[in-house]
Amino acid sequence: MINIKVAIFEDNPLLRDSLFHLINGSEGFICTGAFGDCSDLMRKVESAHPDVILMDIDLPGMNGIEAVGKINQTHPEIMVIMQTVFNDNERIFQSITAGASGYLLKNTSPVRILESIREAATGGAPMTPSIAHKILEVFRSKKPALPTKDQSQLNERQQEILDCIFNGMSYKLIAEKLFISVDTVRYHVKNIYAILHVHSRDELISRGKGKSLLSF
Repeated sequence: MINIKVAIFEDNPLLRDSLFHLINGSEGFICTGAFGDCSDLMRKVESAHPDVILMDIDLPGMNGIEAVGKINQTHPEIMVIMQTVFNDNERIFQSITAGASGYLLKNTSPVRILESIREAATGGAPMTPSIAHKILEVFRSKKPALPTKDQSQLNERQQEILDCIFNGMSYKLIAEKLFISVDTVRYHVKNIYAILHVHSRDELISRGKGKSLLSF
């Protein structure tokens, strides 16, 4: 069995040690790094070489939201799960648009933490149920209206997929909702990016948050 490599960024030493022992004591997982802050971030990430990172938000110095943005820019293959006591809408939205793959509250059970790590490592987007509900609320409230010129260039299926993206849905969930394959979703998304002149999901959502789709 290939172990899922996990790195931890958590400033609370008791919680950090607890997570370290949980991961190393569970079959199929190995903790390759446990850090109290994000100073010298990329050196720590590259030394740990993780598949998944558990990232606290409220860290001294560079906070977790800024850190996930930097990690996503240089190592998009690494999945980052935000783990925090905060469940306010703005922090959730900032984390997801920065590139986080999931968002868990710190009172999440050990079993669910391990499930979430495995889910993220296989391309999923683990969320505490209450957070998943908030995500939908946030994206619905921030969903931008596409300019008529650009909207007219999208076919019906592309528009459906775009709506799903703005509602925070993963490719897997979009595929299940529209009864198509994940590969078909990716094909349509690639065409949507070309039409709207963006290069990633994060860019699309980030511009949508600022209602700058009018600049496409």
